[in-house]
Amino acid sequence: MLPTPTVSVIMAVYNTDIALVKRAVQSVLNQTISDFELIIVDDGSDIYTEQELFKIANSNQEKIIFIRHKNCGQSNSINRGVLNSNGSYISIIDADDEYKPNHLECCLLEMKYADLIASTTNTITDNDEDFYVPDKFDISKVIHVDECVLLATLFGKKEVFESEKFKNMYAADAHFYENASKKFAVNKVNLRTYIYYRNNPNSICSVLKSNQQKINNILS
Repeated sequence: MLPTPTVSVIMAVYNTDIALVKRAVQSVLNQTISDFELIIVDDGSDIYTEQELFKIANSNQEKIIFIRHKNCGQSNSINRGVLNSNGSYISIIDADDEYKPNHLECCLLEMKYADLIASTTNTITDNDEDFYVPDKFDISKVIHVDECVLLATLFGKKEVFESEKFKNMYAADAHFYENASKKFAVNKVNLRTYIYYRNNPNSICSVLKSNQQKINNILS
């Protein structure tokens, strides 16, 4: 393991399909820079997932740190990852998404101008409706993903993540970004080096949208 890597990449996992986790991990290992560590935080997954995650970490000990704790939510898992990180910068990846090979390199270049960034994504959908997610101010309404601050696209100096903590709430990413903007230089950038799979029916956004549609159907 690198004693002082430049970037710590944090991935929280809770019973995610192992094939998707492996895809996400490989996308990190395939980065154009090598000065990073990957911290996998198992958020109380079932035994099978735990064992598979351990195998992944054990086969890449020079790059991967594996942490397991009881289920406490993605936000707390990311916070735990930050506490155990060694890098000067923090990056995040969802266990069912991917980085393009130049993601970390591009994000590091943006640090010349900001302490924390959020970026647009290369969004994969099955239909145009999936480009829209519930609005944090009113979940009965939707906004385009490009208008959102997405948790996994956040990248910044470690002190930002040490100063602010993620809350267990919808739009925790936007809440974190807005609070950080009061103390640090933040910027929303157009990179599209993060591959965001919106064609997952089990995602938080998809479930919220589905539930809201059911409510609307009942009320109509």
